[in-house]
Amino acid sequence: MTTESFLELNRWLHIGSGMLGFFVAPVALATRKGGPAHRRWGRVFFWAMLTAGVTALVAATLKGLTFLLLTGIFSLYLSLLGYRALYQKRLGRGQPPAAYDWLGAGAALLVFAGTIAYAVVTRNLVAGVFGLGGTRLAVAELQKLRRPAAVDATRWFFDHMRGFILSYVAAVSAFSATSFTFLPVAARFLWPTIVGVPLMLYWVRRYRRQFAQGRPAGGVPRIQPELA
Repeated sequence: MTTESFLELNRWLHIGSGMLGFFVAPVALATRKGGPAHRRWGRVFFWAMLTAGVTALVAATLKGLTFLLLTGIFSLYLSLLGYRALYQKRLGRGQPPAAYDWLGAGAALLVFAGTIAYAVVTRNLVAGVFGLGGTRLAVAELQKLRRPAAVDATRWFFDHMRGFILSYVAAVSAFSATSFTFLPVAARFLWPTIVGVPLMLYWVRRYRRQFAQGRPAGGVPRIQPELA
């Protein structure tokens, strides 16, 4: 297989997985949290985003596209952050952090710091926004891993929600950047963030209030099993 045919195959795999994630994410968000449909479509979304992220890294590496490489890592890290949160439910109750959680958060911090430096050198506003957002997430993850005993019992739920919602925002940004060519470049990339982040913060506050009142999310008792 020639490099050109490999890149073409990689391109279609990237497009297909990205579109799949684009359409199934709202289904996972709309279904009852912790229910079978939510888990099923959540897994589909995770693997779609993982495939889209890896194929973006492959294309960026082979074509020497620095910006695509950095944004691909950003999207991939968000998906992994949301996925790994499901396995960190007992951090506040004696569960030690996994070595690959430390490695992933540390590597992400280095990459996002590099993204900020790239944004400064190239005066790229979009890269700067992604770099600052990724740095904040990576620092928060390292702080959580450093002091697991202080982690709240519902922290995993909010990390899971943030990771997957922000990963979806990144997917919408990629779709917008390639499709909405009538918009300025910065607007194409950033409008999903401007819309998605406030919505995510609203949902976080809403679920925090529910948990404070002793009510589970979506009527699923096992969404916060560590509180029992």
